[in-house]
Amino acid sequence: MYPKAFTNLHPVNDRPDANPSRPGLRITSRSEGVVRVVEAAGEVDLVTAPALRTALTDALDESSGGPCVVDLTGVTFLDSAGLTTLIEVNQRAQSLRVVVGSNRPVIRPIQLTGLDGVLALYSSLEEALAT
Repeated sequence: MYPKAFTNLHPVNDRPDANPSRPGLRITSRSEGVVRVVEAAGEVDLVTAPALRTALTDALDESSGGPCVVDLTGVTFLDSAGLTTLIEVNQRAQSLRVVVGSNRPVIRPIQLTGLDGVLALYSSLEEALAT
């Protein structure tokens, strides 16, 4: 039995806004000319990072070695699993461009881990597409 303080906790999938296949994270993918763009919104954590990894690797496969952009401006939380995903995909990609905007929940963990010196970061989708 849980202590009384924990009786209001619900599993991730019980949230009304949760998507059972990707709880807490919405991912869209599209082409902008020859560039594949993957947009993520919500939380990137241990549960949702595999879905982001799959979307990014699929986008890389579809781009046939061309550039791929991941837009994280809609991400509200990024943990070590999300950072690991970015590192792994960046190592596999010819050209991964990461849009962070002024999104502190994304920028801060990237800076704290020193990944701002490893990842190609952009302040806007337009800037990433123009490069």
